[in-house]
Amino acid sequence: MSAKNRARLTQEEARALATRAFERAGVAEAAASDAAEILTLAQMMGIDTYGLGRVAGLIERIRVGGIDPGANVSVSSPASALRHVDGQNGLGPAVARLALAKAMDAAQESGIGACFCMRANHLGALAPYLWIAAEAGFAAIVTTNTAAMIAPAGGRSPQLGNNPLGIGMPYPGGDPVLLDMALSVVSRSRVRNAAQAGTPIPDTWGTDSAGRPTTDAAAAIDGMLLPVGGYKGAGLALGLDLLSGVLSGASFLGDVPTVARQPDAEQNLGHMFILIDAQRLMSDMNLAERMASAVAMIEGTPPVDADQPVRLPGARAVASLRQSQAEGIRLDQELLAELRSLAG
Repeated sequence: MSAKNRARLTQEEARALATRAFERAGVAEAAASDAAEILTLAQMMGIDTYGLGRVAGLIERIRVGGIDPGANVSVSSPASALRHVDGQNGLGPAVARLALAKAMDAAQESGIGACFCMRANHLGALAPYLWIAAEAGFAAIVTTNTAAMIAPAGGRSPQLGNNPLGIGMPYPGGDPVLLDMALSVVSRSRVRNAAQAGTPIPDTWGTDSAGRPTTDAAAAIDGMLLPVGGYKGAGLALGLDLLSGVLSGASFLGDVPTVARQPDAEQNLGHMFILIDAQRLMSDMNLAERMASAVAMIEGTPPVDADQPVRLPGARAVASLRQSQAEGIRLDQELLAELRSLAG
């Protein structure tokens, strides 16, 4: 899209727009601001699919009853380093942002802290949460479960979510390392785009409804995604669901409803946030030196293609974030108009 069809907003302007839109939909100011923070950060990181374009869809789910805008979220402390959040079917990114804050509080008190969250909704991309934690000096491990779209090893029906895994590492004086990965070979959106274009897909992307690998994108839409690493990826998806879904008290595996088919359903997703206060293990100076060495080893690896140097996980997202901070967030005029309309 040409520059004429784009506008630039500051981070504060974009977050304020999204906040007002959620408030108009009935969400309390603090929760609206928290959700807006996460979606704005995702947009700044270039993760458009989980950025400000999600505001309208979330508000629609509020309208049809799938999300409770007035959810009275509760927090308990089963142990000194453990927190448990009942999201009460509230706005996904807002509930997850609160859970992150509670995990950070626990880690600050005990050196390491964990927060498990139930009755939550889709939290968006993991990278913004990892960024917030790393900027505050915490290493983080984050996961959530999702609606089933992957079969267990040897199976022919979906029981496993495309559950993401996030790992964040702070780097005092440098850019944190942010790993945010789902467990399918490709996203369902890429398969859907191929189906709409009528183009074939590699048979490593998905299966038909009978569980057979297929190059027919339309058949894969009705079937399942294939996990990274075959049975290993399927096993990892199961492990993440047991931690985030079973252990939190949330729905799990095939019991998680698919919002695309049931927008008014309560998802009852589970999240897990594990935070480590890096300063309890070493000084900022020591951590910076060790991270500098690690970064140099990775980025100094000779590339297969000289035009594509080896890059750390999250480097592109952090670079986009820095650019957005310096130059403003570039938004399509259509999206900006939508946000302004929703914000009133």
